[in-house]
Parts: sequence; C-alpha cells; structure tokens
Amino acid sequence: MPKFYARRRLSILATLTGLIASAALFNGPTASAALPTPVSAATARTYLASLTVATESRTGYSRDLFPTWITISGTCDTREYILKRDGSNVVTDSACAATSGSWYSPYDGATWTAASDVDIDHLVPLAEAWDSGASRWTTAQRQAFANDVTRPQLLAVTDNVNQSKGDQDPSTWVPSRTAYVCTYVRAWVQVKYYYDLAVDSAEKSALTGHLAGC
Repeated sequence: MPKFYARRRLSILATLTGLIASAALFNGPTASAALPTPVSAATARTYLASLTVATESRTGYSRDLFPTWITISGTCDTREYILKRDGSNVVTDSACAATSGSWYSPYDGATWTAASDVDIDHLVPLAEAWDSGASRWTTAQRQAFANDVTRPQLLAVTDNVNQSKGDQDPSTWVPSRTAYVCTYVRAWVQVKYYYDLAVDSAEKSALTGHLAGC
C-alpha cells in the first residue's frame, strides 16, 4: 500500500495555500486563483533526493482505473471546480457548467474565453503515476489522486498543449513558457513525494537540472 495516507510531511505553506484556495472558490462571487503554491525549490530538492529511483512499467495500465471526475462541492465536479478556481470572472449555470469567463494557461501564455478550449491537466499524468507506483494502489486511492484539488496536481491549461504533453515526464516535456518551468517541476516533485511515487533515472536527472536553476 502506498504511504501517502500516512505521510504528512508537506510544508505548512503548501497545505495552507490549498485550503485558502478552496475557501475562496466557494465563498466568493467569482474565482480567480491558480495552482496551489508548490513547495520551495530547496524543499523540492530535499524531496527529490528521498524519492526511490526505479524502472517504470506501463503493464496493465488503463485510464479507467483512475475514476474522473467526481463531485467536489454541490453540483461541481472536479473539472468544473478547477475551471472556477483557475478562471477569471467565471459564471456558471445551475449545473456548475461555465457559461462565461476567461482562462490563462501558464504553460503557453494563452488566454481563452471558452471553457471548451481548456483542459484540466494532471500535472503528474495518470499513466506516469501508474508507471511509478499507482499500479499497486486501490481504485479508491487512484480516484483520490486523479481528483486531488489540494496538492498542486490539477491545472486549467490550453487543451492542445495538454494533449501534446500526454503522459510525458520532465525528461521529455516541460512548459514552453520558461517562466513557469520552476513552478512546474517543484509541483511535480511535491506530488510524487506526497504520493510516494518513484522516479526513473532520466526523470530524476531532468528534475535535478531544472531545480538547480530555480
């Protein structure tokens, strides 16, 4: 069983940021938030050093093994929750579907005014999680990972950028907008650490390099 239910070593800052973002989402008339702030580069380097390095295996993977999306609050499912959290001036109907608003994609710097142009990226992809330890989880644990709105794991981004990323790790893909790379790799390491997921050697080397520049 993965250790993430027992792990509570995340930074106080990261935890409080997630709680504040969640409160703002449903207490305010509109939402204009972003990815919960990841741990610092120094903390991410410490976390990375503790991660198990292992060869990854895709054997047995199916996206259906990670149930998405689930109800987060009221009528809002995970996608709708993140669209409200990450958008500006988002208006929703009674079913929580976004009818207007704008979304800035930090991966590529594009802004969209139609929710259909926005995907919710799993920063650590589901297939990558499977490869690095989630194959041993229960369905309930995989569902929790796939719908985690507290850790820096879900983010509204340009749909074709998300599709281009696919299931790649930072050894082969990081955001084209270089100003966001440090945030991205800090978040990646925080999520992998929290869920006790392994890294492969190329992934660890890439993360080490990126974090050195943060």
